[in-house]
Amino acid sequence: MAAVRLKEAKVLLRAGCHEGAYYLAGYAVECAFKAFIAKGTLRHDFPDRDRVVASYTHKLKELAKLAGVDEELRSAEKTYLELSRNWITVRNWSETSRYERPSASDAEEIIKAVEERTHGLLPWLKRRW
Repeated sequence: MAAVRLKEAKVLLRAGCHEGAYYLAGYAVECAFKAFIAKGTLRHDFPDRDRVVASYTHKLKELAKLAGVDEELRSAEKTYLELSRNWITVRNWSETSRYERPSASDAEEIIKAVEERTHGLLPWLKRRW
């Protein structure tokens, strides 16, 4: 779903719909974190209730913690300035952005922060799956 949402964000940006593009780019990262969290539950496991309830959030910093990558991300930020910049851009996203009016440059910036090949959030997360 993360890849699909990012693809849709890029289509919307090209069509001049930067508000939707911005929203979906951030949502792609939310989906990636939630997939990471879900992967931590085995097929026949009964998941921890508190963890399940906590995962019903849109706050990316909280999802990073639930996914168990927050400490590694903080450490990597100290080494890789581009990753740090990208995470700062992405973590400022929220689900309420669908009601806001981000600019085209905001949408371009978040899409780049999400997908950038070496230090984008999605590639960084995928290397940890």
